[in-house]
Amino acid sequence: MKRIVVKIGSNILADSKEGLNTKRIYSIAKDISLLKENNYDVVIVSSGAIAAGMKKLDLKEKPRDIKLKQASAAIGQSSLMWAYEKSFIDFNKKVAQVLLTGDDFSDRKRYINSKNTLTTLLSYGVIPIVNENDTVATDEIKFGDNDNLAALVANLVEAERLIILSDVDGLYTEDPKTHPEARVIESVKEITPELEAKAKGSGSAVGTGGMYSKLLATKKALSYGITVHIINGKKEGLLHSLLSGKHIGTIFIPKKERISSKKGWIAYSTRIKGNIFIDDGAVKAIIYGGKSLLPSGIISVEGYFDIGDAVLCIDSKGNRIAKGLTNYSFSEIERIKGKKTSEIEKILGYKYSDEVIHRDNLVLV
Repeated sequence: MKRIVVKIGSNILADSKEGLNTKRIYSIAKDISLLKENNYDVVIVSSGAIAAGMKKLDLKEKPRDIKLKQASAAIGQSSLMWAYEKSFIDFNKKVAQVLLTGDDFSDRKRYINSKNTLTTLLSYGVIPIVNENDTVATDEIKFGDNDNLAALVANLVEAERLIILSDVDGLYTEDPKTHPEARVIESVKEITPELEAKAKGSGSAVGTGGMYSKLLATKKALSYGITVHIINGKKEGLLHSLLSGKHIGTIFIPKKERISSKKGWIAYSTRIKGNIFIDDGAVKAIIYGGKSLLPSGIISVEGYFDIGDAVLCIDSKGNRIAKGLTNYSFSEIERIKGKKTSEIEKILGYKYSDEVIHRDNLVLV
């Protein structure tokens, strides 16, 4: 089975009069059902719950109050799922609702449980419909969106492609509204700082539909070795055409080198609990030698963290070098910093490991 993740934004599904554009949901369901019949595993990451809830609450504009956003999401999520359910029934396809929060990714056990749930659903031919659990995830409502979630889910299920349905045809060279000569960039091999800066520009075409967040999510997916497409989600039939070999929208091509699923989890899902400041010798060993972090290379620690927590390794100039899972707590590292591994047991009275962070649990940033 070929496995893909399709991310659908609220700008694709929202309707000013009805709350949800059920005709478009039906059209998307038709396209995805066709993919299923062509031996594709498909996971949908869908927004739209808040938009649906706004209609039910008779709100004229998107609420700014967090509690009202949560209420809108709670009342709208059932409408969103019912719209998908009704649409996919016509094509004899089963769907399942999966609501996730950041904790489901940062906690390793919950991460594995989420992975098992999704892969089990796929093994039974069910189409999982994933959404942020907006009713409890206040930080995500306030700052985030489902682009990042889609990249994380794509890694979680080990997808080969992430297809982002946008309200534009792809990534543009310039704003087509002010630059008639603007064209869609067909292929991107590297997301450069210049490209990111352009996506940040207010009023720019690449900023339309939250293109900056899409680029950040794309960078994550590319590091996993996942091919990413941005296409127009308002045009029917493009999904099938794209996966039939036709070039549509913008394709982002991953490099041959990819990080493992576990290191991807460390890099993008774990929450940073503290900082470890390291000397130049440790920096060189980690970056160029692919080595573990030993206590001898540690200058100081910052923050309160325990064994297994994620920490940043920072050089003497304040640059972030790596992120990893520590084998020792902050108080233990305070006692063994700058010491040789042979001294750990003598100082602490015990030794968990020679390494403060093993290279298998260390990711360059």
